[in-house]
Amino acid sequence: MPLAYDELHQGYHVPGTYFLPPTNFTPEEAMALIVLCHDAGNQLPAPFFTLARNAAMKVESTLPSRIREKVRATEYAIQIQMVPANRLDGQASTFERLLEAVAQRRSVRIRYRSLAEQQEISTRFHPYRLLFSRRSWYAIGRSSLHRATRTFNVGRILSLELLEDRYEIPRGFSLDRFLGNAWHLIPEPGPDREVIVRFSKKVAQNVAEVAWHKTQRLEFRPDGSLDFHVTVSGIREISWWILGYGDEAEVLEPAELRAILAGHAARMAERYGSLPRAEPARPETSETAASDLQRARLTRRDLPHAATRPLPRPASQDVPSRPKLNEK
Repeated sequence: MPLAYDELHQGYHVPGTYFLPPTNFTPEEAMALIVLCHDAGNQLPAPFFTLARNAAMKVESTLPSRIREKVRATEYAIQIQMVPANRLDGQASTFERLLEAVAQRRSVRIRYRSLAEQQEISTRFHPYRLLFSRRSWYAIGRSSLHRATRTFNVGRILSLELLEDRYEIPRGFSLDRFLGNAWHLIPEPGPDREVIVRFSKKVAQNVAEVAWHKTQRLEFRPDGSLDFHVTVSGIREISWWILGYGDEAEVLEPAELRAILAGHAARMAERYGSLPRAEPARPETSETAASDLQRARLTRRDLPHAATRPLPRPASQDVPSRPKLNEK
């Protein structure tokens, strides 16, 4: 690679007329790049994923014909199913201005729909990092309103104004240090908590197959159940994950988290404790018989899902139905 010395700027640079030689991909490398970028670009939110898909299409068009044919022969047999995510429809300009603010270290003023505060807020914001996690993009930085580093969901930013004043990212700031051992994105004040959840044999293997958290430790029991150990910076976020497993999961420690789950369970039991009763039998007529026969001929696909629920049990057998389990 040629280098040229610039007397004016007292430094070296690569001449603008020089270009790197073309990259030679192996068939495996090309296929991995194209499959990942195609699936991510089609399913996940703009802007980077869509641009990655476009870049993969350009790479594919420049491949030697032998490699291109091999990639195409296997490309459509592989599919990666992404989790549903916020596509940030109509917010491309907001994201672009956030990128500009991060690159230039410029403050922004945002109006934000806050779920934590249950109202619209306005704050001067110094964005330190942009993070895509699970289902959406997040901006992490210092909020003047909260006088602390906070996490904002980009999809809930109502308006963004790019300001002229600059800021500095605190020395030593890192995303890992800020998040600590949060279950996902919201670390809570106070010391980390040791959590133990016992999962039944029915879902134990399902839980064990996934790396849910960097601190997790698995302990299978003789009866096939699983004790899931994890250290987290706050217990609110993890409570929602545990609830997804219904009565197949039991919090053993700490008592405070156990109480949170018990409160949720009590309110759910109150809400679902009274099931609708069966309708009284209707007098049989030619019209009702024809109507019943027509409904019987409908397939499950033809019916809306709300109409395909099982009929309620007789009053003497009414029991709350069990919620569906998380299936990973």
